[in-house]
Formats: sequence, C-alpha cells, structure tokens
Amino acid sequence: MARPTIADIAERAGVSKGAVSFALNGRPGVSEETRRRILAVADEMNWRPHRAARSLGNARAGAVGLILSRPARTLGLEPFFGQIVSGLQAGLAEDGTALQLLVVEDPEAEMSAYRSWTAERRVDGFLLLDPLIDDPRFAALEALEVPVMVLGGPLEDTSLSFTWADDSEAMHEAVDYLAALGHRHVVHVAGMPQFLHTKRRMDVLTEAKERHELAEVVSIPTDYSDSEGAVITRRVLSRRDRPTAIVYDSDVMAVAGLGVALEMGVRVPQDLSILSFDDSLLARLTHPSLTALTRDTQGWATEAARGLLRLIADPTLTVRHQSSTPVLVPRESTAPPAGH
Repeated sequence: MARPTIADIAERAGVSKGAVSFALNGRPGVSEETRRRILAVADEMNWRPHRAARSLGNARAGAVGLILSRPARTLGLEPFFGQIVSGLQAGLAEDGTALQLLVVEDPEAEMSAYRSWTAERRVDGFLLLDPLIDDPRFAALEALEVPVMVLGGPLEDTSLSFTWADDSEAMHEAVDYLAALGHRHVVHVAGMPQFLHTKRRMDVLTEAKERHELAEVVSIPTDYSDSEGAVITRRVLSRRDRPTAIVYDSDVMAVAGLGVALEMGVRVPQDLSILSFDDSLLARLTHPSLTALTRDTQGWATEAARGLLRLIADPTLTVRHQSSTPVLVPRESTAPPAGH
C-alpha cells in the first residue's frame, strides 16, 4: 500500500493541503476543530512523516516522550516512578532535551498518543516502560520509524532498542534466600499480569516450587496500588494455612502489607517474612526495615535516556544494554519461620 500523502489527507478531510501542513506541524493557521479533524483523518490513514523530509527540514523537537498507561493513583504513590523520571531527566539534560510525560487510562489512548505526537513532530523519540507480553506497541512504533528505547527486556522479534535487568535471576535469588531460611509456604503479591517482567517473576516462582520442594507457591496479580496490596495481604493472612513469607513486587505494596500484618497481630519477621522488589527509602525507613532487591533505578533510567539520544543522533543504531541485576539486601523483615 502506498504511503498516504498530505494531499490524500486533505482530500479526505475536505481541506486544503496548506491546512493539513499547519495541523500536522502544530503551527497556527487552522482552528482547533479543524486541527482535530485533520489529525483524526491522518491517524485513520496511518500517516507518518517521511524520514527524508524530516531530515531536510532539520525538524528536531528537542524533546522525547514517555507515555504511561497505568492508573494515575499508583504513579503518585510509587517511588520507583520518581526515580525513573529523575534518572531520565538527568540523562536528557546533558543534551538539553526535554521530557514530555503523558499518563493515559488505557492502551488505546497510549497508541493514539504515539501516532499523534509523531505526526505533529512534538518529540524526537520515545521511551517505553513496562513491555507487555506480545506487546502490540512494538510493531506500531517500528512502523512510525521513530527512535525508541524500551526500559525492559530482553525482547525478541523486534528491531527496537532496549535496556534491561535480569528480573528472573533476581527472583531466583529471592526465592533461594527464603527457601534457605526454611520457608515452604510463599505468596507472591505480583504486579500487572500483562507485563513481561511480571510473567518472568511468576514463572520463576512456579519453577522454584519443585526445585526447593515448597509446599505452596502462588502469585496473585495486582495493579501495584497500596490498597490492593493491603486487601490481598489481609486475605492470605486470614487463611488457616497462611504463608510464612510474602514477596511483593513493589515496596509500596510491601509497606501496606506490613501494616496489615501488624494490624492482625502477625509478627514480622517472627510469624511472617516480607521481601520487596524495588528498594526505595521507604523500605529502609519502616520498622522493621524491609529486606529488598535493590538496584540503581535512577542510574538505569539515565543510561536509557543517553541511549535514546544516541538513537536520535544516528537512527541506524540498535542499542541492547543489560544493566546490573538487582541484589538482595537482607534486613529486619525476614527470618526463619517459627519452629524451624
């Protein structure tokens, strides 16, 4: 199929080619209603700017985009995102590049934003967080021919660049540690099940049950919120055969779970061990302090930003970078189970 042109868009939208050019380039000269109609038509026709035309125009936006499809309430609570944004800003500032952040409520809105921001030349590239299982965004972003750096991986069947830490190895270390302490009933309060890193962590738990001869290993997906972390913790601690250890996929959920345990009279770590992914200051300030898998999240994000700037400068590059694997830091929230 031939690439749609500005003339094609103008014909379908019933406007002049000049109006289409103004709308696609974010320039004044058309009403907001007309601009929205033109952009909608361009989106329907899967229009994207021709790379050669962009280079001839030296069209650098001086900004990159980060579009997040997550509940906004979880972003405001999670220290992980603050570290990510801080790290990205540090890396981009070295080149004087701005970060444009947009939070949307569903994947469809996220995909639409990628297309419209590219068509409007609002950004020079994208940072993509939380890769999904069979992620539809990869093919869509490849088709847009725009530089992309994915924070997560490793990824298969895509030409996109990515930087990643080994979540599987990190979860192995966590389960090995709990098993060595003597825990045989382990619950994993997981993140969103569609995320690739969540699936990898859950797969490790499933494999670990046989390897360590554990009596119970179960993963329960959540939306990462403190409220869901608390609800699930209360549910599993109300069982007669309650777990002796819980692994949380974020420290916000771990802190919420710790509060529930104390509320129910379940002593930590004497009756219940708690271990958290994402080791922020929050994990170290609680009492007892939380055993956690720690890594330099801010440094990881800074390297991702630098990698995207390299891709923008030379779109022929492909960057594949493995950052350091999260390291287990034992603290006061883990101990052998009672009677062990």
